[in-house]
Amino acid sequence: MKDFAGLSAVVTGGASGIGAAAVTMLAARGAQVAVLDLSTSTHSDAALSVECDVASTTSVEAAISSVADELGSLDILVNNAGVGAAGDVAGNDDEEWHRVFDVNVRGLARVSAASLPWLRRSPSAAIVNTCSVVATVGLPNRALYSATKGAVASLTRAMAADHLGDGIRVNAVSPGTADTPWVARLLAEADDPAGAEAALVARQPLGRLVTAEEVAHAIAYLASPLSASTTGTVLVVDGGLEALRVPSR
Repeated sequence: MKDFAGLSAVVTGGASGIGAAAVTMLAARGAQVAVLDLSTSTHSDAALSVECDVASTTSVEAAISSVADELGSLDILVNNAGVGAAGDVAGNDDEEWHRVFDVNVRGLARVSAASLPWLRRSPSAAIVNTCSVVATVGLPNRALYSATKGAVASLTRAMAADHLGDGIRVNAVSPGTADTPWVARLLAEADDPAGAEAALVARQPLGRLVTAEEVAHAIAYLASPLSASTTGTVLVVDGGLEALRVPSR
C-alpha cells in the first residue's frame, strides 16, 4: 500500500515510541519522512533527522524550514512530541505547569503554525495530533497531563474548523495506556514495578497495553489521502478503556 507516495511527512518526537512507529508506518507506505526530536539520532526509516525543541519558536521555525527545503514539500504533519506529568492538582508547581503546557499544547501550535505555509500548497495536507484517553477519562494522578491533552482535543477541532478553507485536514489520535518508553520509565520508578504494570493491564478491557504500532496505524489512517472526508475527529485507540465497562478478568 503506497497511499503516501510522493508526499513528505514530519513527525515530531519521532525518535522513539509512538513517533518512531509512525515514522516506520508512513515510510513503508511511501512517504518521505523527517523526524524532529531533541535527539539527532537518525531513525532507520527516516529520510531526514533534524534536532528540534518544540518549546522554542526559533528552533521550530528553523527545523521546519530546513525540512521543507530539503524534501521540497511538506504534506503531512504528525504532532507527537510531548512530555508526561504525574500527580494530583497540587502535585506540580507553577514552573512544571508552564513547562508541560509549553511542550504539549503550545509546542503543537508552534509546529503547526510554522508548517502552514507549506501545508497550504499541498493537495493532500493533513495534521494529526497525538492526544490521550486522559482527555476524556479521569485517571488518578494525571491532573496536569490530562489538562494538556484535553486542550489538545479542543485545539484539534478548532484547527480543523480554521483550516477547512486551506484544504488542511486536522485530526487527533487518542491512545490508551501504551507500551512505550515513557510508560516503561514510569513503571521503573514505581515502588512496586510489577504491581504497577499489572494494575495498568487490569484497567484495559482487552487485557493488555496498546502497542505503538497500533497507534501508528491510526495515525496513518487519519493522515492518508484516502481519508479525505475525515477531519475534526479524535480517533480513540485505547483497548476499550473509554467506552467499555466489563467484569474483572
